Amino acid sequence: MTADLSGKELAAGIRAEVAAAAAELAAAGTPPRLAVVVATADESSAWYVRSIARAAEKTGIACSIVDLGESATPDRIRAELAALSADPAVHGIILQTPLPGDAVFEELAAAIDPAKDVDGANPLSLGRLAAGLPAFAPATAEAVLAVLDHHGIPLSGAHAVVVGRSTVVGKPAALLLLQRNATVTVCHRNTKELAAVCRAADVLVAAVGRPNLITAEYVAEDAFVIDVGTNPTPDGGLVGDVDAGSVTGFAAGLTPVPGGVGPVTTALLLRHTVASARG
Repeated sequence: MTADLSGKELAAGIRAEVAAAAAELAAAGTPPRLAVVVATADESSAWYVRSIARAAEKTGIACSIVDLGESATPDRIRAELAALSADPAVHGIILQTPLPGDAVFEELAAAIDPAKDVDGANPLSLGRLAAGLPAFAPATAEAVLAVLDHHGIPLSGAHAVVVGRSTVVGKPAALLLLQRNATVTVCHRNTKELAAVCRAADVLVAAVGRPNLITAEYVAEDAFVIDVGTNPTPDGGLVGDVDAGSVTGFAAGLTPVPGGVGPVTTALLLRHTVASARG
């Protein structure tokens, strides 16, 4: 029997906490505001940004979508991030991916004030995370840990395998798992015998952006599988990086897509925004 590692209940609890904090801040004269900078026409990205805006509205956080268009230059994006960083009315800033072809995410994210870097995109934030210093962690990576904790999955001493090494999810998720005393293996496209490495995991995190890559062949029977993938389908739906039909009934637990990591990620972005507004 595969447990449903849903994030909906956890996300609802975080949103309720955020709504109370946002109301308190607004009453004190500091209404929290989040800005999302977009320079893409990618539909998966658009779906994610819409979900952030809806959640922000429901919790009393103002959310500005700054759409620069898919032809925006790196200089234009950098200037917008710098302007938002300097705006005292803005408390959280997100640089949405993907970016135009000549733009380097890490270079542009360096323009975000670390105090407003609610998605842990600035390399300074990632460096502080690696050093165990206070910083906003990338929300999706933090959501992986939050879902595991919510469902009572032990991490100390566990072997965690993270498939994907992006600075947005894979690397920070590995750092957070290390902080919880898991033994962590990070896999990527050059990993040999990927399925065998994954089968050794107590906790398997799939974060590669390849639909249905992870099948039962990659999963041990007692493993908990966290699917970070959000891959759009032609009919407007979403599928994860895990082939849920193959893994369900085999793995010990699996996050659904949608409804697993995604809603928790959004809720944590809002939590980070009110934390930034509090100063």
